[in-house]
Amino acid sequence: MRGLKGKNVLVTGGASGIGQATATRFLEEGCAVCVVDRSADARVRVTKELPDLAAVIDADVSDIEQVHNAFQEAVNCMGSVDVLINNAGISIRHDFLDITPENWATVLAVNLTGVFNMAQTTARHMVDKGSGVILNTASTAGDNGYPHYADYSASKGGVIALTKAMALELAPVVRVNAISPGYVLTPMQRAEYTDEMLNAVNRKIPMGRHAKPEEIAALFAFLASEDAAFATGQVYVMDGAETTGGLCSQWAHE
Repeated sequence: MRGLKGKNVLVTGGASGIGQATATRFLEEGCAVCVVDRSADARVRVTKELPDLAAVIDADVSDIEQVHNAFQEAVNCMGSVDVLINNAGISIRHDFLDITPENWATVLAVNLTGVFNMAQTTARHMVDKGSGVILNTASTAGDNGYPHYADYSASKGGVIALTKAMALELAPVVRVNAISPGYVLTPMQRAEYTDEMLNAVNRKIPMGRHAKPEEIAALFAFLASEDAAFATGQVYVMDGAETTGGLCSQWAHE
């Protein structure tokens, strides 16, 4: 991608799934990359698998003090942050009537407040230096109803609205976009779905499969590059046409 080589990139939730795939892609593009992740096991693993990372930072994005400390550590390692991939998120599969106040608070704290915490901290830095790109991970669940994920859907709907508001206020200095993946075969998805459930999902996706994390990473790379220099304030859906035809798509592979 044009204009990525030499850029400094910070990826939250970067030690697994879409985040790790995205960190890998930016390393391949010649960027310096720091990842932030609160999972100790994931941090150990990604350090071994991606030894060229500038830093692997322990932080919970829902905690503003940890965010400030993590961001400063990234700046200390790379000199600045040119691109933020705001990807950290959690998902809990449960019925709406069973969601506890604690469940709700936990999901919103990471998926929405965490995105705000990291975005605002990074945006201040980018405005001061005169340029930057912030890319948020949303979800098709943010503007479509999915059973068993009401809190997750609410959080991702908030990310979509936040992305658009940020883009208006931060233009033309900082570009802000979001990617809304559909079903992606990540460790988080694998942990929540049986093989039968995964196959049932695949049957309703016109492309006949889940996305690969590397495919989402490729879109992040494009949106961060100079090839997307006029792209801001948008939400880019990558879901294999699952949501394109509404209910009709459910019959595509019956």
